[in-house]
Amino acid sequence: MFTDYKSSVGYDEYFCNRTGDPRADLDPLLTSLSQIGLQELNRSHASASHLLRRLGATFRLNDSGQNGSERILPFDPLPRLISKSEWKVLNKGLKQRLEAIDCFLADVYGAQNIIGDGVIPREDVESSSGWRPQLQGLKLPLNRWCHISGLDLIRDGQGTWRVLEDNLRCPSGVAYFLENRRVMKRLFPSLFTGRTVQPIDDYPSHLLRTLQELAPWSDSPRAVILTPGVFNSAYFEHSYLAQQMGIPLVEGRDLICEEGRVWLRSTNGLSTVDVIYRRIDDDYLDPNVFRSDSMLGVPGLIDVLSEGRVSIANAPGTGIADDKLIYAHVPAMIRYYLNEDPIIENVRTYLCAREDDRRYVLEHLEELVVKSVSEAGGYGMLIAPQASRSEIADFDAKIRANPRNFIAQPMLQLSTVPSLSEGELYPCHVDLRPYVLRGRNTWISPGGLTRVALKRGSLVVNSSQGGGCKDTWIVDEQPVIAKQPKEFVPC
Repeated sequence: MFTDYKSSVGYDEYFCNRTGDPRADLDPLLTSLSQIGLQELNRSHASASHLLRRLGATFRLNDSGQNGSERILPFDPLPRLISKSEWKVLNKGLKQRLEAIDCFLADVYGAQNIIGDGVIPREDVESSSGWRPQLQGLKLPLNRWCHISGLDLIRDGQGTWRVLEDNLRCPSGVAYFLENRRVMKRLFPSLFTGRTVQPIDDYPSHLLRTLQELAPWSDSPRAVILTPGVFNSAYFEHSYLAQQMGIPLVEGRDLICEEGRVWLRSTNGLSTVDVIYRRIDDDYLDPNVFRSDSMLGVPGLIDVLSEGRVSIANAPGTGIADDKLIYAHVPAMIRYYLNEDPIIENVRTYLCAREDDRRYVLEHLEELVVKSVSEAGGYGMLIAPQASRSEIADFDAKIRANPRNFIAQPMLQLSTVPSLSEGELYPCHVDLRPYVLRGRNTWISPGGLTRVALKRGSLVVNSSQGGGCKDTWIVDEQPVIAKQPKEFVPC
């Protein structure tokens, strides 16, 4: 089945690039794939797409209302395997990073010691589009700001794991992460033969418990999911998670703030709300504090939050840690708050706001990847080695005009995993988005959403740019050997 497969120049997760031999412990999976055969794999792959559409697992390409294009997230059936020992290190590194970011958020909206001690420049914080000065002095239950996080990890050309981005406002994709496994078990059960794969089905119960822990004032906290509505690109996920957790899915008009509490309106009257899992951006949460023209939020919500009568996950203001310039400071946060070295390093990052970095970036622009610090979804980005001269010149001008808005990184050879592309097996670049839940304790989903650049040669894994996804397996180092039944010996 893999006779004509040619692994990538960088790090291929199925085959050793130097020898072409399968990597350790992949034999059971490769044997199962060979027994299926490429023709049957393609046929089942088409069935998976039909199944996902029937399940409603779609996303909207934009938020422009009825003109938005509704699509399924392209799914690839060849799973990605990560050993349990490797995952143990990643798990520890993710916990470390989120602890430091939580300390930073509590500090920067509080005493601002990290700024006073000169570790992070005040200008870098206060010039961020995610900075919310209205929240200074805010105290939160458990001192938690980031309750639901999705950090993007990549493997570089040497197979070393690195953090590519932090997603702390409204990280998406977990519904696809869960549905991928459901589809794999239904359509490709033989691929699990000989493997113990860590289950992921309990994510909704962990999420519900995390939300409830954010309301220590109540013995039976009531949580809701706040959605912008049916035309949001991730509405499927909002409704999916609400259904899985058994909690209401609400819009801003369903909530009201009175008597220092948040209330849910229903046909049965008003009932209190203790925790809001918000899936809308800060600007739209409360028209009394942020955008006065917002029709999506709840007037008075921030006042109730400040009084400690409701929790919002994630807390408003966490978006500053999504800023790609602030991302570059996270290793310094880890050393400052935890007195530890980072377990998972960042990708090397040049800050165009710094004169020396900007000079280097402009002199080597044709070799680098440039990103706008506040954009997401693969937008506002230049992959210069694959770009035209006019595109490079355009970004040169943008950097000179507004250097604070850009960072640059080396063009990395992201690791590859075999994927179905145009009916053939082809090495496609991948990243990984594990989901981290932080209530009283920290829990991390085993694996996460593996996003895959299904366009041949592409490095962009975002669904809005043609990317898809894979199931991610956390597996034991040694395959499970089926025990032979003992011979029956009569007494």
